[in-house]
Amino acid sequence: MDKVTILPPETMGNHFIEPQYLPEGQDDNYLRNQQSPPPPGGWRHLHSDEVERLVKNDNTAHNWDDILVTNQFDPKMIKNNKFYGTVRIGAVRNVILQHHDLRLAAGITNSLIISCDIGNDVAIHDVHYLAHYIIGDNSILFNIQEMNTTDHAKFGNGIVKDGEPESVRTWLEIMNETASRKVLPFDGMIPADAYLWGKYIEDAPLQANLKRITQESMDSRRGYFGTTGRCCVIKNCSIVKDVKIGSHCYIKGASKLKNITINSSEQEPTQIGEGIVLVNGIVGYGCHIFYNCIAVRFILGNNSNLKYGARLINSFLGDNSTISCCEVLNNLIFPAHEQHHNNSFLVAAVVMGQSNLAAGATLGSNHNSRSNDNEIQAGRGFWPGLCTSVKHSCRFASFTLLSKADYPAEMDIPLPFSLLNNNTALNCLEVIPAFWWLYNMYALARNGSKYLQRDKRIHKDQHVEFDAFAPDTAEELLHGLHLLEVWTAKAWLRSQGVPLDNQTEDALAAKGRELLNGPQEVVDSLEILGENMEKGHRKVHIHKVWKAWRAYRDMLYHYGTRNLISYITQHPEASLADMHANLGGAPRVSDWVNLGGQLMPTSDLDKLRQDIGQGRLNTWAAIHKRYDDLWERYPLDKQRHAYAVLSALMGVEKIDVKSWPGILDKAIELQDYICEQVYDSRHKDYDNHFRQITFKNEAEMLAAVGTIEDNSFIVQVREETAAFKNLVNTLKQRR
Repeated sequence: MDKVTILPPETMGNHFIEPQYLPEGQDDNYLRNQQSPPPPGGWRHLHSDEVERLVKNDNTAHNWDDILVTNQFDPKMIKNNKFYGTVRIGAVRNVILQHHDLRLAAGITNSLIISCDIGNDVAIHDVHYLAHYIIGDNSILFNIQEMNTTDHAKFGNGIVKDGEPESVRTWLEIMNETASRKVLPFDGMIPADAYLWGKYIEDAPLQANLKRITQESMDSRRGYFGTTGRCCVIKNCSIVKDVKIGSHCYIKGASKLKNITINSSEQEPTQIGEGIVLVNGIVGYGCHIFYNCIAVRFILGNNSNLKYGARLINSFLGDNSTISCCEVLNNLIFPAHEQHHNNSFLVAAVVMGQSNLAAGATLGSNHNSRSNDNEIQAGRGFWPGLCTSVKHSCRFASFTLLSKADYPAEMDIPLPFSLLNNNTALNCLEVIPAFWWLYNMYALARNGSKYLQRDKRIHKDQHVEFDAFAPDTAEELLHGLHLLEVWTAKAWLRSQGVPLDNQTEDALAAKGRELLNGPQEVVDSLEILGENMEKGHRKVHIHKVWKAWRAYRDMLYHYGTRNLISYITQHPEASLADMHANLGGAPRVSDWVNLGGQLMPTSDLDKLRQDIGQGRLNTWAAIHKRYDDLWERYPLDKQRHAYAVLSALMGVEKIDVKSWPGILDKAIELQDYICEQVYDSRHKDYDNHFRQITFKNEAEMLAAVGTIEDNSFIVQVREETAAFKNLVNTLKQRR
């Protein structure tokens, strides 16, 4: 039970570190002195007239000899304060500090200061309790109830300090609610680290070494002071405890900040607003947290936002993401995630980025089990619509779009770029593969450029593949082609009354290709059913299969041709024969992993895991260096993969040089299709009668929404298409 203890007055500001944790010959300030070296002119004691002036200004000190200053010290700026312990004060001049509309004089007034280092020209006013902090130059601290650091402060990192039991260690319980995938948070952790740690829980050497590496990456000694960088503004806050704050950070009206690292810099300032509660976490550079949000046991990636009452608990939100008005529990979310509006709920999932959860979406609520539910795994581009309800356990291929529905059972959707619909009238699940390519090209084409434009990070520690067409989605497309072929063949055989028992999968795929290469009306007449896509006995109807099969092939051609053109453009000295020699010849790498947004062959990840488990990679810096090395190699890996995919589509082991003009013609054809579909899919909004009914006339509508010809993205795609065609026509001359 908590209790109040009576201590002698000399303990105020002293005995910060318990004696058993002090190295021999050291005092409470030995780590503080390393954190805060003396100024160029050194520290000095107060002169007698300065002490006299300070006393006349209603200041008190337990021992005036413990107050150290620089030669630029104006005691008139220090009024009505109480000082305990060693307090070191930088330059104090008669100047005004301004931040937005707030102007305050440099100096210290109406505050209680315990064992702090205060930088040059700092304004500290009405801070009721400031203990064991190092305050950076030109900072403003105004109207704060408590700002304190304990001797065992860990600043949000998942380590234990000397003498602490293992039970106090802070874990981040991501991806499910059972804590079986828990990871240790640390400053500098990126989604790749969390996925590596949380996903491969069966790898005992990896798990043991990652815990050891994290513990050893930080100093376990007690006695570090809390810090603020230079030019920080902290005002109207209640509790700031064990918080490390970067420079140029702006904190206003926060309710409680405890055991936190807040990264911030002049180029990427972080802001924290009114009513915020942050406990046990790491905040990335350039983040914005406003309006009564709560985050507990969390990591917030660089350039990310929490707004309007969002709750983030036991979760990692990746870079360039925003959550507003929602509840998010036990999740690992890769970069570029958007979740807005009230009542959205996301629990126990790994969402692999470029995702968007609409209002009222409920993913993984506890309604199909009496115990902890399992997990949801959603590939890149996951987009559940308004009021969508999805149960555990589910797995979704990349760019799955869910129409508004209460999906009644677990799902495993292997077809990428699909639209799902729960047809309650027919009591079936409906899937339209390649929906994005066929009917939503504006959103698909805008996907990559949109996220690149929004990526304002300077600290780009997490590498991210933003292109919708990459090795991971290409492999899903190839698998999707195979499934459509097999399911089409089975549908045809059922229609003919032919038993399926003796049919091999290769024979089925061959028959499916034959049918899909034939007339559309034949395929459209079949009832094509998906298999193992939903738990239960309902039918899963696959629609638009004839078009989708062609669309999948076109998407793969687009991926392949784009990357070959990229290679030949990047290597102007290379001949076509060189390109074929450098990209062809090796088997296609078919297994890829999305590691926090960075794609790599699974074999490279397995080697990474092995090197960590066997101690060859012994620090997080070394692990991140491996990520960097793989990312540098990735463009060539992707181009080689694209070459192999294109070869497979063309039915050859190696592309003949003579095929080059035809490949380029196909590239132009597909780019023209994309350009046309971008326009057509957006033009529907202008032709739609119901989009026009709120305007009294066309002039009002044009004033409100503009013309389609002025749409910036359509203009951009047209310009890119023209430039691409010019480039391709130039490349046709290459030999």
